[in-house]
Amino acid sequence: MSRKKLIDYKIFVPSLLIIIGISIPFALYEAESLDLLNAIFDYIVKVFSWGYLWYGIILVVAGLYLSFSKYGQVVLGDPKEKPRFTLFEYASILIAMGVGSTIMRTGMLQWTSVANDPPVGVEAGSAEALLWGNAYSMFLWGFQVFAIFVMAAPAMGYILHVKKRPLMRISEACRVIFGDRFTDGLGGKILDILFLISILAGAAVTLGLGAPIITHNLSTLLGIEVTFVMTIIVTIIWVFLFSLSAYLGIEKGIKRLSTLNMYLAGFFAVFILLAGPGVFILNYFSDSVSFLLSNYLNISLNTDSVHQGEPSHIQSNTVFWFAYSATWAMLHSVFAAKISKGRTIKEMILTYFLAPTLISWIATGVLGGLGVHRYLTGDLDVLNIVQEEARMAAIPEILSTLPFGNIAIIIFVIVALIFLTTTLDSTTYTVAAYTSTRDMSKFEPPKSLRIIIAAVITALALVLMRIGGLAPLEVISGLMGLPIIIIQFLLIYAAKRMIDEDKAWKYNIRK
Repeated sequence: MSRKKLIDYKIFVPSLLIIIGISIPFALYEAESLDLLNAIFDYIVKVFSWGYLWYGIILVVAGLYLSFSKYGQVVLGDPKEKPRFTLFEYASILIAMGVGSTIMRTGMLQWTSVANDPPVGVEAGSAEALLWGNAYSMFLWGFQVFAIFVMAAPAMGYILHVKKRPLMRISEACRVIFGDRFTDGLGGKILDILFLISILAGAAVTLGLGAPIITHNLSTLLGIEVTFVMTIIVTIIWVFLFSLSAYLGIEKGIKRLSTLNMYLAGFFAVFILLAGPGVFILNYFSDSVSFLLSNYLNISLNTDSVHQGEPSHIQSNTVFWFAYSATWAMLHSVFAAKISKGRTIKEMILTYFLAPTLISWIATGVLGGLGVHRYLTGDLDVLNIVQEEARMAAIPEILSTLPFGNIAIIIFVIVALIFLTTTLDSTTYTVAAYTSTRDMSKFEPPKSLRIIIAAVITALALVLMRIGGLAPLEVISGLMGLPIIIIQFLLIYAAKRMIDEDKAWKYNIRK
């Protein structure tokens, strides 16, 4: 089969052209476009706040229903075959994909946003505000977000591993609902193009916004200013790593890198506990978990409806977080489906619910606890730094307060870089699998296509970083979540319908 025939240009090229067509004018008129896009997004948030909050809750309920009903025992593949990965490998890959480098940023700094802008009636910078801060950081990496990420996966996994459909696409999963004419025609193409636009845009934003996590730490470590040249160098190294990992594939690249990073992250957490205020961090972690569980429903469903002022950070950011997470939902689900061969639907959903949540809460407890301790003892005015300086600059300043501070920064950079790599190698691999015309139930996506996808994402990110335009693209990514939410619910229904038609809960289970 020729290289050209391995790529479905009918969905890949239109998606790329649409992103370029959107990005260039927004980049040329960044300030004006940001004002317009933010106004649109703020209106949606104002009108649909309640909807986004209930959306997260409904998906959690749907996940628990699929897991603990007869559908949960359905095996994604041949019930006689063993799962492709061990549970540790499987969980590590899902964690690396689901959490990525963002946990390094939110774990260290998210509490400051809440402490500076706490819920109504709570004084900024107070002890209660600090508890709200870390508890909310944990909430962001809780059950709703991972339900958003995984709940389209049962349908995608079923068509790939049970139905053995050659194309791993949303349109294929919706065939049971819309029929052959829609799926094979314009309607199916629109669904697939929508997926690719949201993912390519999100990946470019991740690449562009992820670089500062590395550059600000390197700036402190080397005693030099952050420049665009430094950003390009970091980006090129990062691109080489995730391109190589994606090229090597899941077994040799993504799996090995994901499991390695679990060990490195664990070592880093132990290092902070031993070299830093370990007792305080453990106490604060316990207090944060207790506070979160006590206020979970409040955070989950509160819209500040009777408060006649600006919404607090918790209320406005939760809606944005869910909207932005929805943009990534299909990518996570498609990737989770690809690696879940041999797993039951219950194993897939509950692993995604529990493993990333546990790791995220530990990371937030350790990283956030270190920053809060430095603030309380007066060693570092963290709340002022994040307001007065570049936000990312606070991370190396916090780490520098540890004994062997430079070593701490180096380890942080390595862990963050690998997390960034595992996020984008998974993205590159998934987009390649999605656009490939190979039979994805039997083969891996072409290696040449993985490199092409990596190059496209990199070029888009670098151009937008240089001329401006990442910020508008980030808002567009958030807006893309709205149609994705509709598709998610369609795919949940599609999974149930396909399983019922095949009576898979009776025939495709482990004996």
